[in-house]
Amino acid sequence: MPRYPPINIVDGLKIFGQCFFRLDKLKALVKTSVELMPRYSSINHVVDALKMAWKCLFRPHKVKALANCFMPSSISVVDGLRVAYGDDYYICRFQIPGEIEAEVAEMGVEHFMKKIFTYGTPGPLILPKGKGFGDSPDTPVFLPPWLTEEDVAYYVSKFEKTGFTGGVNYYRALDLTWEVTVAWNGAQVEVPTKFIVGDLDLVYHMPGNQDYIHKGGFETDVPMLEEVVVIKDAAHFINQEVPDEISKHIYDFIRRY
Repeated sequence: MPRYPPINIVDGLKIFGQCFFRLDKLKALVKTSVELMPRYSSINHVVDALKMAWKCLFRPHKVKALANCFMPSSISVVDGLRVAYGDDYYICRFQIPGEIEAEVAEMGVEHFMKKIFTYGTPGPLILPKGKGFGDSPDTPVFLPPWLTEEDVAYYVSKFEKTGFTGGVNYYRALDLTWEVTVAWNGAQVEVPTKFIVGDLDLVYHMPGNQDYIHKGGFETDVPMLEEVVVIKDAAHFINQEVPDEISKHIYDFIRRY
């Protein structure tokens, strides 16, 4: 049987600490008469968005502004998703060490990567045990204009060497990490913030998320929320799908700080 790395909160909180350590080291290495980067602007998507929400909660004096393309959860993530979507929801399927890794190996890394990147359905990603995406690994997957075969080949070459366990362990540690940060439930993110999401993103369509974003809940938790941008016809990998539009939104936001 293969041995898998231990699952612990280090997968989440350690990255948070490393981020500030490296930024502070960078500041120390650059010699200038004007202090470099006394505070940072933070731009984040998906996994990093949770870490940067922690940045704003734990070290608000170090963050000038926050632009996020994902929302952290205030409840036990896995339990909530299991109630909403059942045991076959992809994050729930990720919880048993080795199980999803074996299924990816069976369907092939290239097929798996293409299916993940091209998933543009505004609804839950369901992976029934033993059935994967419900098609044959030989079924052609047509790539969108923003994703090339060369891009996919690069990702495949990396994951064929490392496997997926390191990345999937992040999801296996979600509840452990949530338990450690539960003392901050109800705390506000008091940093100027801009939120960007695609209207086809599966996360945008999770139960309750749109009401939370557009009907006051988000503003309650993030009182310095300046703008919510919903980009039409964009899905989960929004920074790759519409890079110029995302870059302009980010630049126009952080230049003010």
